[in-house]
Amino acid sequence: MVDRANQQVYPLVPADTQSRRSDENFEESGSLIPDHALKRKKRIKLAIYISAFVVFEIMVILVFALVLMKARTPKVRLGTNVTFQNFKTGTQARPSFDLSFTAQVRVKNTNFGSYKFDSTNATFMYQGVTVGQVTIPKHTAGMRSTKKVTVTVNVNSNALPSTTKLGSELGAGVLTLNSHANFKGKVVFMFFMKKKKSAEMNCTMTVDSSTKAV
Repeated sequence: MVDRANQQVYPLVPADTQSRRSDENFEESGSLIPDHALKRKKRIKLAIYISAFVVFEIMVILVFALVLMKARTPKVRLGTNVTFQNFKTGTQARPSFDLSFTAQVRVKNTNFGSYKFDSTNATFMYQGVTVGQVTIPKHTAGMRSTKKVTVTVNVNSNALPSTTKLGSELGAGVLTLNSHANFKGKVVFMFFMKKKKSAEMNCTMTVDSSTKAV
């Protein structure tokens, strides 16, 4: 017969206590997430980042495209600060003129990018007849700035026909000249985005023969 007196009796553990211990062990070990679930989350995050980057790039491209479409034509003018080196005019009976002066050609660029223009010729006319010409070398007008190019111009009446009204105009003490030039160049955005732009110079200058001023 079994000696029951020598047998040890262990107290029974309540079921709710065992459940609490299981929960504590689970919390201590952390939430166990399968590897495939972690990889899936990483792929989703990566896809979100890539999509955000693509949307950002598209917005940048659209902004630059709109800027290019709104590229403005530069304005070209002949400055009034003219300095004469030679100033000769004839009489009303024998009208003529021979002028040499320096002037500034001003290229005003209102774009958010530089304007690079090629070398061009500026023609000076009297009543539609060419009386002088000067070459304007190529330059660059910076972003939203004005480029000033100093040129020396020589004009004379040698090519004028006798039917002009030069005599009466010189008798009134004035001489009216017209200048024209066509600038061809490109507006450059961010060093690589370019758009061709042409600008014209059409100016009229009136010279006072008595004061030798424009």
